[in-house]
Amino acid sequence: MGNSTLLMALAKVIIAAAWADGSVDYEEINSLKDLLFRLTDMTARDWASLDIYIDSPVGEGERERLIEDLKANLKTEQDKELALASLRALISADGSVDEEEELVYEQIKTDLDNVGTGLFGSMGRLMRGPVQRRSQKVAEQPNRERYLDDFIENRIYYHVNQQMENGEIELDLPEEDIRKLCLTGGLLARVAHVDHDIDQAEKDWMTKVLQEKWQINQQAADLVVDIATTDIADDVDYYRLSRRFFERTTETERIKFTEALFTIAAQDGQVSHDETEEIRTIAYVLKLTHKQFIDAKLTIPREQRTT
Repeated sequence: MGNSTLLMALAKVIIAAAWADGSVDYEEINSLKDLLFRLTDMTARDWASLDIYIDSPVGEGERERLIEDLKANLKTEQDKELALASLRALISADGSVDEEEELVYEQIKTDLDNVGTGLFGSMGRLMRGPVQRRSQKVAEQPNRERYLDDFIENRIYYHVNQQMENGEIELDLPEEDIRKLCLTGGLLARVAHVDHDIDQAEKDWMTKVLQEKWQINQQAADLVVDIATTDIADDVDYYRLSRRFFERTTETERIKFTEALFTIAAQDGQVSHDETEEIRTIAYVLKLTHKQFIDAKLTIPREQRTT
């Protein structure tokens, strides 16, 4: 969309509005993060600067400063249109927009002409519904999610956890590393799911790539590959999965993972257009730049690349 400074100012006002009563529960915080993570033109550093505001209540003085910052960034009609388009995308992200939200949205259109505390109150009312819908969507997921306090409870982690609890497998890895592996597997499944056909040779290559890129042992790599390629789910919440992966990895790890996705996709001789676009989507959601995506693509031989 462009104008990342404006979008950051808008996001901070949204966060401040969520903290208006001084309390936001754990799932509301996660749901707010999910919504804001969808904003375009946001870098890893931008996300970290938003996380500071999400981490603890925003007081009255700070709210006023954030409103003034937003006002300073609304310089043209195009800026206002961008702010409104971003709000529209957020409130409609996980369901329909109800009549009351439409009315508040229309009020915000008017408030943007003269940004002040009235806008702040309207923002809080507008985002309350989307955050609640986001929380409800997570709450309605299968019961396996009770095993985790975040959305690493995708079915990959669930099966790994169940097998460990039943004594079927034993992974000599810290819990944090196991969770990261499961997030890796969840995103790996997105690319694996593109052509719906994964043979044993491709699985072997996936295991090899995961070992090389992530320095994990073969048992762990085999486990992630097996579950990721046999339990691909259409109902996996990739927005939260991607955000959690982003939060638990370094930029270097995210670059290496993108390179790994291209290597795996190339194992049948050619990276298809659909596979390239799926990897592009993942890289974009993980806040990698276009150059970092292209550099990752260039790690595979020219004859295996799509144009």
